[in-house]
Order: sequence, then structure tokens, then C-alpha cells
Amino acid sequence: MTSSSLHVTAWQQPDASSAWRRQVARAFSRASDRYTRLAQAQQRMGEALWPLLPARAAHVLDLGCGPGLWCGRLAERFGNECRVLGLDLAPGMLETARRETTAPVDWLCADAASLPLASGQLDVVFSNLALQWCPDLDVVMAEIHRVLRPGGRAVINSLGPDTLREVAHAWSSPGALLDFRSRAHHLASAHRAGFAQACCTNVLERFFYPDLTAVMASIKGVGAQTPRASARLTRSDLERAARRYDSLREPAGLPVSYRRLTLVLDKEPTA
Repeated sequence: MTSSSLHVTAWQQPDASSAWRRQVARAFSRASDRYTRLAQAQQRMGEALWPLLPARAAHVLDLGCGPGLWCGRLAERFGNECRVLGLDLAPGMLETARRETTAPVDWLCADAASLPLASGQLDVVFSNLALQWCPDLDVVMAEIHRVLRPGGRAVINSLGPDTLREVAHAWSSPGALLDFRSRAHHLASAHRAGFAQACCTNVLERFFYPDLTAVMASIKGVGAQTPRASARLTRSDLERAARRYDSLREPAGLPVSYRRLTLVLDKEPTA
């Protein structure tokens, strides 16, 4: 990294006892080669963050960068004088990002709850659909606030309640999905972190697929956990789920809903 690069502090791998982080990292690493092809919904939701970016930035972090799609676009948007850092918990995602991203991006494998960055050095934190995977939202929000410079901005997509509600219906197991946190929860966490200026829009995004196989590929194929992930599904399980899901079919196909929470968090400038 050059002298104009972001300053990265010493960092050690997440605690080996963190089974959840290991599980998430493994799942997304396995999905890295097919993520871009299958993550059409995730990519479309990410477009909502684009108009919220500031006009200029010198140091930008893509938090939960996955295979690096947004890193390349961020580097192009802010130009050669901007240093972009792509950070992800999944080594496999970063391997794909390094291979497929031609823009000058620095890559870092790390945990959002313990950012290996010096305080107050980032102009922008960009994060598309990563925070819902973080067990302790308060810790992650505090880290985002810490690494932003005074006057810096975070633009974030997360997911709220009602996300994948059709999947929960089909498998009759809502408890198998993530415990998606509400808009109020996200805003309260942002305020506790020190963001005096925080707003959050709440939009229901719906996507359609031809059959249950395509639905599950759109979820599991991008690394997300699916109902009864640790159990072996029988033919009767699959047939029952297909029937229940098909009862929700619309002319456009089988619906998959995402409750998109888009946050804009501005760190107050120094007086």
C-alpha cells in the first residue's frame, strides 16, 4: 500500500470460538464464484445507495464488499485520487474480488465488529446488505462512527422484518431465518454510536422467480442461510414447501420480499 493508502492497523483473526462468524464466512466463501450471477436482487437494492454518496471522497470503505462489484464502481466514481478499501469476513469473496476487480482497490479480510483501521480516517463507509449478518449491531455502528472522519458519511442497506416472509411461509419455520431488526432498532443503534444525524427509509422490495428451485438458488446461492440448513431435507419436505410456496404465486411468478432499510448516517463535523 502506498503512503496515500488507508492506514490499516494490526488485526488478528476473529476469535476461534465464534461459530456464527465462521459459519457466515464459510457460507459466503463457498458462494463467491456464483455470487454476482445470482445476486440480482442484492445488486438492484444496492443501487439505492448510489445517489446518497457525497460528491467527493478521498478514503472509502466498502464494508462487506463480497466479490468487489461496488468497490470497482466506487473507485471509478471518486477517481484516481480516492483510495478504496474492500473489507469482507469471507476469504473466498476476497479471492474472487482480487481476481475480477481491475480498479485499484485494497482488500482486507476482517470483522465489521473490529475494524483494523485507525480512527477518523474515512470519508465514506458504503455497505450493501452486510449488517443483518452482524450479531451485535451496536458494536458495528460504533466502529463505523469511529473510523469516519468528522463530516464523513455512512450509506448502508440492511434488511428488516418481513424479509423472506414467503420463504418462512413455505418452510413453516420462521425461526430458521435471521432475526431481522427493525428500522427503529437501527436508528437507536446509530444514535447510541454517536450519529446525531441519522435517517432510515423503509422500502419493501419484491422479486419474482419461476419456481422454488430458483427461489432457493437466489438465497442459498449467494451464501445466505436457508431454513433447516443443518438438516437433510426429504423429498416430502421439498414437495410440501413447493406446494405452500406455489399458493403464493402471482402472474409474475413466485415472490420473494426484502424489507430494505437504507440508512444515511452523518458524523458531525468538528466545531
